Amino acid sequence: MINRAAVIIIGALAIGATARPAHAQQTLNFTIGYFTPRGEDARTEGDILTNDQRFLTFNIGDFNGPTIGGEWLVPFGEYFEGGAGVSLSRRTVPSVYTCCTAPGNVEIAQNLRLRMVPLSFTVRAVPTGQHSPIQPYVGGGLAVINWRYSESGDFVDFGNNRAIFTDSFVGSGNAAGPVALGGVRFAGDSATAGFEVRYQRAKADLPVSEFASSVNPNPQIDLGGWTYQFTVGMRFGR
Repeated sequence: MINRAAVIIIGALAIGATARPAHAQQTLNFTIGYFTPRGEDARTEGDILTNDQRFLTFNIGDFNGPTIGGEWLVPFGEYFEGGAGVSLSRRTVPSVYTCCTAPGNVEIAQNLRLRMVPLSFTVRAVPTGQHSPIQPYVGGGLAVINWRYSESGDFVDFGNNRAIFTDSFVGSGNAAGPVALGGVRFAGDSATAGFEVRYQRAKADLPVSEFASSVNPNPQIDLGGWTYQFTVGMRFGR
């Protein structure tokens, strides 16, 4: 599926690059990309993933994964435009306890799941103007992220002779934070194609009853990271 999408995107890029210069038009963008969360050294204090690495074996980079989305762009004059869009990323990461195993030397395993649906409102500047066939742009705005994080599987009760139990812990909600972006697109009269990089930063509190511990009494989830994505757009109006 990813390979097929890449072929379509490359073809659209070629079309956009050879098309006639575009009029200032509204654009419906479709995106496919790759999300990478903030690294271990940059994550917010109290982050659940950073805390979990003290006793579970997994990497923050395991949460890297594909994204899909869409965005509506409306020009404001020749050099500015506003956008509203939504995207989806979802990743399940397996982990095991670092310190110990179950009887029979069996790994004590869990699944860590993070789903994010950012709704972004942005304003961007297009220095070459809406009529140029090649349009670099930069911008920023606000992202409201609907999120859900869960840990499901087998766990160790260190206060009860390391008894092993099966359970699921879940937190969800909405968090807001800034988003910055930059990219370039090739614009024709009826279609565009390009590449974009955007950065979002947000954090959310996790339920204390589900995730709190003596080493992490105020658990949070860091929702920040980078998205690298291809864009293909359809243009409307004059």
